[in-house]
Amino acid sequence: MKKIAIITGASSGMGWDFAKELDNKNLDEIWIVARRKELLEKLASELKTRCKIFDIDLTDSEKNKKIELELEKKEYEIKYLINNAGFGLMGEFSTLNLNKQLNMIDLNIRALVQVTYFSIKFMSKSGEIIQVASTAGFLPMKNFAVYAASKAFVVNFTNALALELKPKGIHAIAVCPGPVKTEFFDVATNGKEPVFIYESIKVVKKALKDSKKAKLNSIYGFLMNVVMTLAHFTPRRIKVSLSAKSL
Repeated sequence: MKKIAIITGASSGMGWDFAKELDNKNLDEIWIVARRKELLEKLASELKTRCKIFDIDLTDSEKNKKIELELEKKEYEIKYLINNAGFGLMGEFSTLNLNKQLNMIDLNIRALVQVTYFSIKFMSKSGEIIQVASTAGFLPMKNFAVYAASKAFVVNFTNALALELKPKGIHAIAVCPGPVKTEFFDVATNGKEPVFIYESIKVVKKALKDSKKAKLNSIYGFLMNVVMTLAHFTPRRIKVSLSAKSL
C-alpha cells in the first residue's frame, strides 16, 4: 500500500506550504489538487516526494470523482487529508454576485464534504484530516456573512468528525487562523490586506503540530487565541457589532 497525502488548494498559499512540510514525512506520494495545472507542476518540481497532479475544479462533483476513482484502485493508504481549497468575498450579502456566493458555498462546504466522505474509507489508523477553516467560523460577521457561515460549518463538521473517527484512530482538526498572507485577499478584498497578517508557513507548521497532539482546533497567534477566548463569553449581539468594526 502506498502511503499518500491529499492536499486541495495546493497551487498557492497554505496548500503549497502544507505540501512543502509533508515532503519529508516518508510518504510515497503527495496528491496535489487545484485548478491551475502550471502551478501544480511547479510545486511538484520542487518536491522530493513523487506527486500526482489533479488539475480539477472542486466545485464540479463529477470531476472530483477522478480522485475517488484513483483511490479505488486500492493501492493507497491516506495518511493526511488536507482540505485547504476555499475562498471568501467581502461585502454586503445583497449586493455581492449571487452566483459567486453560491460557488463559494460549493467550494468551502460541499466539495470539502465530498472529498472527506470518499477519503475516509481509505484512511489508515493514525491518519489525519486537516480542514482549513477560519477564526471567522466562530463569529457572525457583517460584510462577510456567507464566508463566515461556511467556515462555521467547517469548524463544527470537523469537530464532530473528530469524535466519530476517534475509535478508528483517525484524527480530524479544524485550522482556524486569523488573516494569513495568501492569495485570499486578492479575491476577497481586491488585494487590500488587514493591518496585521500572519505568515502562511507558521500557521501550517502549528497546524501539523496541533494535529499530532489531537487538538480539536488549531489557532495561530496570541491575539487570535485571546479573540477566541473572549468570543466564548461575549453576548452574540455584541460579537456581531465588534466583528463588523474589525473589517
